[in-house]
Amino acid sequence: MASKPQNGDSAASQAKIVTTKDGKEMSEVQEGLARILIPPPAKDTVQKGARAVEEQQQVFYNPIQQFNRDLTVLAIKAYGEETVARKQSSMLKRVKRKRDRSDAGDGRPAKQQESSTALESTTQPGPNVGHEAANGEDTVMTDLKKAESSTEEESTANPESLGSEQQSTSALESQAPGNEGPREEATTNQAGHERKMNPPKFTILDALSATGLRALRYAQELPFVTSVTANDLTPSAVDAIKRNVEHNGVESKVVVTQGDARVHMYSLLTNEDPPKHPRQQSQAAANKYDVIDLDPYGTAATFFDAAVNAIRDDGGLLCVTCTDSGVWATHGYSEKAFALYGGIPAKGFHSHEAGIRLILNGLAATAARQGLAIEPLLSLSIDYYVRIFVKVRKSAASVKFLAGKTMIVYNCDQGCGAYETQLLLRNRRMTNKSGKGVFYKHSLQSAPTVDQHCKHCGSKMHLAGPMYGGPLHSPSFIKKILDDLPNVSRDVYGTIPRIEGMLQTALEETLTLKSTEDEQVKTKEDELAVVEPYPFFTHPTLLARAMHCVCPDEESFRGALRGLGYQVTRSHCKPGSIKTDAPWSVLWHVMREWVRQKQPVKVENISKTSPTYRLLRLGKQDDTKTKDGAEADADVEQNGSDDEKQASKDDDEVDKLEVVFDKALGRDNTKKGLVRYQINPRENWGPLSKASG
Repeated sequence: MASKPQNGDSAASQAKIVTTKDGKEMSEVQEGLARILIPPPAKDTVQKGARAVEEQQQVFYNPIQQFNRDLTVLAIKAYGEETVARKQSSMLKRVKRKRDRSDAGDGRPAKQQESSTALESTTQPGPNVGHEAANGEDTVMTDLKKAESSTEEESTANPESLGSEQQSTSALESQAPGNEGPREEATTNQAGHERKMNPPKFTILDALSATGLRALRYAQELPFVTSVTANDLTPSAVDAIKRNVEHNGVESKVVVTQGDARVHMYSLLTNEDPPKHPRQQSQAAANKYDVIDLDPYGTAATFFDAAVNAIRDDGGLLCVTCTDSGVWATHGYSEKAFALYGGIPAKGFHSHEAGIRLILNGLAATAARQGLAIEPLLSLSIDYYVRIFVKVRKSAASVKFLAGKTMIVYNCDQGCGAYETQLLLRNRRMTNKSGKGVFYKHSLQSAPTVDQHCKHCGSKMHLAGPMYGGPLHSPSFIKKILDDLPNVSRDVYGTIPRIEGMLQTALEETLTLKSTEDEQVKTKEDELAVVEPYPFFTHPTLLARAMHCVCPDEESFRGALRGLGYQVTRSHCKPGSIKTDAPWSVLWHVMREWVRQKQPVKVENISKTSPTYRLLRLGKQDDTKTKDGAEADADVEQNGSDDEKQASKDDDEVDKLEVVFDKALGRDNTKKGLVRYQINPRENWGPLSKASG
């Protein structure tokens, strides 16, 4: 189901004129709980036409991307609640260990008493401190009150570097946007004095902030956020961000910085002190961000390396937008796509999913060089851009699985449109010598897996990739966002209908393998080795075009495939798409039956050299009329290789399948009334021009 334009398109038209404290008149636009002030364009540059005036902005603001911002706030909320709870639990354990250590009595073992005495001596001023340092022993602060006071001083001096390691011991209660922030809870120290403890620190970087709208929404709509850094390179944008921060009254949460986003993210590495003890390794990442949002004008590939170095490597969330669909979703600039993302785009109806996988491959390869692995939580093709949410972790074991989850694609883009995939390595599940445990062996892949010509129509195959071959989404993450949608305000999030429809479609598009008990995921290594079993999708119109016949309706086509025992769903990328686990040989068999049963074609109008001639098996009909096999052998020798001969034998088995076009079986039984695909609200729907500043 498609939708009409939502209020994200009309945000600019609903702007009101306000006068700032310096006497300037500006347009105030409200989105979510944030309000931004937009100065009018320079008079000498204004052109005629409402759209021209809208595009000539001194500071970039695009109302089209309200869906992007609404979705991002809800995604960070779903991620942040779990992350803050994990931090809270970790802090409680550390504080409990410290208190147990300090409260231990004389009945402790001698070594523990000596250790406690040595630790206590490090907290006392005087010669003992220098003596311990001279002996090369680590000085550990055991006085919890002193640690808290130093943390408060650090947070006051530098709100950017707020970490989570010296923070709260209280449990965080999730709250809806607009409610009060997380409450402080009282704890009692050893002396019996009560003091208030702050919740764990949760920091976000809006690396390319423009007006600061995203940073303002994060600060006001996410109750657990303690610090948001809004950065931009342009001085006029930074002035606008500061003005909007003051206008919203969030100076205590939003830190505004000016400079190259890459320099800012790399600068966090210079603030890290090498850990002296394994327990201090987590402290080295205390100044890194929990969430980094990359929303540039164009590609985000230039920021990948800096971002993976600035994100927390224990599960930080990286949000990426790439609006250069003319590069990663078409074959017109393949050399540019390879330079940015390290792969060649795919030509065909499935090009947007291939673009998502190209971007993920570029991000995964960049992270792997730092010993980091990515886990895609949500990967969407939206309008003219891609929005990706990935979790980043430090894991050498996970990085080893990347090659086995990277694939190349063979496209019959000039013929029937079929495609085949091949992984670069094989992640093979092996049993150890004892027979009780399993491990994975990363071995070479057999090649080639396809011939130079398509086995279905005989056209040339073209190469695409490498691209990411793992799952695009985490079902549990999507469900968490969907479960929270009834609790959020539709006045704050104006694009909820589209969010629900797109996320539900993304949740349903995952097809599962019909695996045996031995093939099911059992261990952590099994999860790392999981690949997308049936990537990409097609459309009945494309199949009918290749067959030169009338297109089958979706219900009949789905019913035929389901009647043969195959799964059929849709992709969130394109309306009318068909995503199935049926092989191409079965799809063409169903189309041949459609031609035979429902929509016959004029065979005399089909050239013997066309792909349609082979797809309809017209050559086989001619072979049966020959008196001997000489002509048939010559046809096989001329038109097919050994692989095609084997494919022909396999197709003979497929041809025996009985196809029934059952509309009732093909009807969509999922949730009704969802806005799965939005109709463009106006012509030339897409990105606006860059800000003139």
